[in-house]
Amino acid sequence: MTDNSLYIEEEECLSEDFSESVESGGESLEEPSYIAPDGREMYEHFRFVADKGQQMIRVDKFLVDRMEKTSRNRIQQAADAQCVIVNGKPVKSSYKVKPNDVVSIVMDRPRYELEIIPEDIPLNIVYEDEDLLVVDKPAGLVVHPGHGNYSGTLVNALAWHFKDNPDYDVSDPRLGLVHRIDKDTSGLLVVAKTPEAKTHLGSQFFHKTTRREYVAVVWGDFSEKEGTIVGNIARNPRNKLQMAVMEDPNIGKHAVTHYRVIESFGYVSVVKCVLETGRTHQIRVHMLHKGHPLFKDARYGGDRILKGTTFAKYRQFVENCFAICPRQALHARTLGFVHPRTGKEMDFESPVPQDMTALIEKWREYRKSE
Repeated sequence: MTDNSLYIEEEECLSEDFSESVESGGESLEEPSYIAPDGREMYEHFRFVADKGQQMIRVDKFLVDRMEKTSRNRIQQAADAQCVIVNGKPVKSSYKVKPNDVVSIVMDRPRYELEIIPEDIPLNIVYEDEDLLVVDKPAGLVVHPGHGNYSGTLVNALAWHFKDNPDYDVSDPRLGLVHRIDKDTSGLLVVAKTPEAKTHLGSQFFHKTTRREYVAVVWGDFSEKEGTIVGNIARNPRNKLQMAVMEDPNIGKHAVTHYRVIESFGYVSVVKCVLETGRTHQIRVHMLHKGHPLFKDARYGGDRILKGTTFAKYRQFVENCFAICPRQALHARTLGFVHPRTGKEMDFESPVPQDMTALIEKWREYRKSE
């Protein structure tokens, strides 16, 4: 592997541990520490405060002196990517550090605590060219290494896939995953192989020009068969492992989900969700807020029998359904964007996986037998 020290040897001088992760998902709920000019959410990885007697010195030299096994070239690359922040603003490598300056290295993911080791984990790559690849992620695969999930992640799989590609450094914040889905959500993700591709794709996600459609199985029947859910999302103040819709419009991040009921079975419904924004746990939280938690979503209460009868036969039926699909029933079915190099519209579709199709069919048959 190339020298990853800028991005992965992060033991020193951190003001706060930004690797705190949710229990089962391994994906951070930490709020970003900085929003880049192009809209990327950035997380602090290193933080240094210049002392009162600091002589004026270039920021790349300042950082090289404080970060072991890190080349000046790597730091200059980080600065070029607007990942070197001084007093809350991105700076160039030539910036002169002054006394009491706060100098940070930030990236568009929570920090990793261990080196990213390439692992031969099967990847379902549905498309790849010199600029990007599209992956169909199975449920159960964590996207990023984090607390309790330092290996066996999609990033480890990508490190293996690109291990013979000298131009791809899995730890370079200018490359890699452009967006995320939760551990137990299946479906499509796009990965940038060049800085230009990541900037272009990131801009599309920020400006809401991508096309993303999800399929979910949720509890309950809808009175309105289609609609739009609007509600700011932030960390739940009563449960740090959850996100929640905030009543105060000044708290949280603006979030919009459009939905349409595809099929209703009385006690559960199959819905199509189209994201206008992309917030942590957005569909799961918006559906809960609407009164329809995702089926088998343990984090948000969907792993209990929320609708139906009290008969033992029905309870056993639902338990069998939980066994068929032992995760939140959510799948990122479609992904569309403009190719960053050619300008061509690219659209991909992933079939609903077997566990969800079996779940839907079981409810369909139950509804017919009532």
